Amino acid sequence: MRGGQGTPPPHAKPSHAKLVRRLVLVAVGMFGFGFAMWPLYGVFCDLTGFGGRAVTVAADATGVPKSDRQVRIRFDATVNSGLPWVFQAQDKSATITLGQMSEALYLAMNPSDEAIVGRAVYNVTPPEASLYFVKTECFCFTEQVLQARESREMPVYYFIQPDLPDHIREITLSYTFYRDENAAASALAANDPSSASGTAGNREE
Repeated sequence: MRGGQGTPPPHAKPSHAKLVRRLVLVAVGMFGFGFAMWPLYGVFCDLTGFGGRAVTVAADATGVPKSDRQVRIRFDATVNSGLPWVFQAQDKSATITLGQMSEALYLAMNPSDEAIVGRAVYNVTPPEASLYFVKTECFCFTEQVLQARESREMPVYYFIQPDLPDHIREITLSYTFYRDENAAASALAANDPSSASGTAGNREE
């Protein structure tokens, strides 16, 4: 025998295998936990404004105290490469009074030859400002259907809470439109002006 260089005891291999199995189970558990937490994270962002998502309230919100302080709001509009739309803000910026209901107008056009469903995702920067940026009505709340070569004005009604921190003097409201691949066929049919006339024509036959 060569002292100290004999075959390892049989129990060493099973111990190593158990360790590997435990690590695999931990990894799978962490993945599952993260996957399950994603919807909850989205809800958390919507309620708190964390992550650049503005707080939303009912359209009849009233009683917000006004302030003499004003801030500048910049409006940004982009379109994802998978959506053949033209999308822009009517005004690049506006100066508003804190606590006062304001309106921003965006314009969207579908120059293609087919009806398309789009959905807008918004972001507020700096992220801290999203906690004080309240939207009461917005086209981003629901999917938007534009028929072939249709144009549409898309307003946003909002106000900035008067307790906005003093060091925030400018806020950017950004929207990015994406093609909604998961939109149901009924969404297109419900917004197709030719569907009603087509049905009427069939009845006359």
